[in-house]
Amino acid sequence: MSFALKLRPVEPADVQVLFKLIQALAEYEKLSHAVTGNADALHEHLFGSHPCVEAILAECDGEVVGFALFFPNYSTFLTQPGIYLEDLFVLPEYRRKGIGKAILTYLANLAVERGCGRLEWSVLDWNADAIAFYEQIGAMVLPDWRICRITGDAIEQMTK
Repeated sequence: MSFALKLRPVEPADVQVLFKLIQALAEYEKLSHAVTGNADALHEHLFGSHPCVEAILAECDGEVVGFALFFPNYSTFLTQPGIYLEDLFVLPEYRRKGIGKAILTYLANLAVERGCGRLEWSVLDWNADAIAFYEQIGAMVLPDWRICRITGDAIEQMTK
């Protein structure tokens, strides 16, 4: 099956479709219950007075079939900025067609253009297909690092 793939930055008119893809990702990861945000907040964070995230969309023959959402980070050891890929998602029926690799290549080029020292992301330990894909393209899955997170009430407790 041949198709025309286009990767492009998200525009304000795309926020609803991007949010639907985020919901599809959550469903895939069996985390639908964790989606407590909304498209309005997403719009503000992408295009408001203090944007804090960026996103790209993957289109096949004009239909949006995937996305990547990312933001800048920094490495003190490298003393260089980086890009942290929060989410990469391709609709199941469009997987294994090179779209995920094209998205990562797009982000790698963006990292080089911005003088970044690294592009990094997390992967769920049960997602063997994703881990195999990432390793195939040359990514290292770091065994010694674990994500730490404080959310909700725990953040409030830290302020007291």
